[in-house]
Amino acid sequence: MGMQVGGKSGGQMADMNVVPLIDILLVLIIIFMVITPLTPKGLDTLVPQPSPNQQQSQELESKTVVVQVTAGGKLKINQEDATWDGLQGRLEQIFKERADKIAFVKGDDSVLFAEVARAIDIMRAAGIDKVGLITAKLEAGQ
Repeated sequence: MGMQVGGKSGGQMADMNVVPLIDILLVLIIIFMVITPLTPKGLDTLVPQPSPNQQQSQELESKTVVVQVTAGGKLKINQEDATWDGLQGRLEQIFKERADKIAFVKGDDSVLFAEVARAIDIMRAAGIDKVGLITAKLEAGQ
């Protein structure tokens, strides 16, 4: 126990009993050792999904779609001229056969952000899940 009797002073001397504290610490160590391997590790990834139509051309699958908003409010989809009214229909046609619905928006330096935001809004309405922005630094490789 934690008590000593006697001694030079002739009285009782009490020592702290640390055995229960050590028992609790050992139980906690065992609990943490059991729980640690169960915690998930790694990064979230997106696995490419097969397209519904297997006869799709390889060119369509590998081509990245970039909507460019140029000065004067003109639009281009991968160097193909487009209009604001026909943008949503054309994007729906492009992404109808694709499993991954990812596109990019590129705006010229002189274009107002409101026009780029309008293009992003139309792209989201066309069913594109992820819309990325291409900046001048990203295009230059920085």
